Amino acid sequence: MDRVLHLDGVGRRYGVRGPWILRAVRLELPHGSLTRVDGANGTGKSTLLRLLARIDAPTEGHLSGRPRTAYVPERFPAALPFTAAGYLTHLGTVHGLGRTAARRAADEWLDRFGATAYARTPMARLSKGSSQKVAVAQALLAEPELLVLDEAWTGLDADARAELERAVAERTAAGAAVVFVDHDPRRLAGTADAVYTVRDGTLHRRTHAPAASEGPHVVVVAQGPPGGSPPAEAHRLATAVEEITPGTHRLTAPASRSDLLLRALLTARPPRHVVSVGPAPLPHDRETEGSR
Repeated sequence: MDRVLHLDGVGRRYGVRGPWILRAVRLELPHGSLTRVDGANGTGKSTLLRLLARIDAPTEGHLSGRPRTAYVPERFPAALPFTAAGYLTHLGTVHGLGRTAARRAADEWLDRFGATAYARTPMARLSKGSSQKVAVAQALLAEPELLVLDEAWTGLDADARAELERAVAERTAAGAAVVFVDHDPRRLAGTADAVYTVRDGTLHRRTHAPAASEGPHVVVVAQGPPGGSPPAEAHRLATAVEEITPGTHRLTAPASRSDLLLRALLTARPPRHVVSVGPAPLPHDRETEGSR
C-alpha cells in the first residue's frame, strides 16, 4: 500500500512498568488522506498523536515510514526567546529551508492567519489566540508530508479557523496525510477519509464515517467544451459531480475545499468557465423543494 506511515501493534505505557495508555494500535495513513481521531478526555488521543509525530517512542510495536512531519500540540509553549517571525524563520531553517526562504515562508503564513501585525512581537507577550496562530504556522511552513493537529483550532478566531481548514485541504491535495483531534464534531465534517475512536486503550475504526452531507458545502456550476469532463483534481475534491448539459457540470464540495476546487477548474487545460458558486442546500431544504 502506498502510505505515509504505518503503525503495527503499537503500544505506550506510563513509565517502564506503569499501566498501558495504548495497546495493539494498527493504523495506515495513506498519501492524501485525512484522518480524524475521537475519544473521551484521558483515553489516549494525544498520546497517539505524539506517537505519530514521533515525539514519544512506542513501548511496544513499531512505526514504519519516515515522512517529514509537523505537529501542533494541544498546549503550545509560547514563552520562547523569539519574536513570532523570528521563531518561524528559525523553525524554517531547522526544516531545511534557506534563511531567505524561511523568512519568506514565515511572512506568508503570518499574513494568511492575520498575524502580520505582531510579527515582531516577543512570543512571551502574545495572547493565547495569537500564539496559537504561530503554533499552526510553524507546522505548515515547511509543507509537511504528515501533519498532526491536536486541538489546533482551539483559540483561533473564525477567519483563522477557516484558513486552517483550507490549509488542511491543500496538504491532502498535495499528497500529505493529515491526522487531527478536535472537540467540535462539525470540524471538517464529511471530509475525513477515516474516523477512529480511542476507547479502553485501543483504537477502533468507525464502520461509517460522517456522511458527506454533514458540514457546510458549496455548489459550483462550471462550463467547458461539449463532451468534456472536469479535471481529475476537481473530481477528487468534489463529493458529487453532475452533468447538467453537455460540457456543463454541477460540482458539490465541502466548503473547506471550495478554493482548491475553483483553482482546479480555472487552471485546467482547457480552463473551465465558472458560471456560479453558492451554498449547497441543507438536506431539509432539498426535501422541502422536492415536496412542492
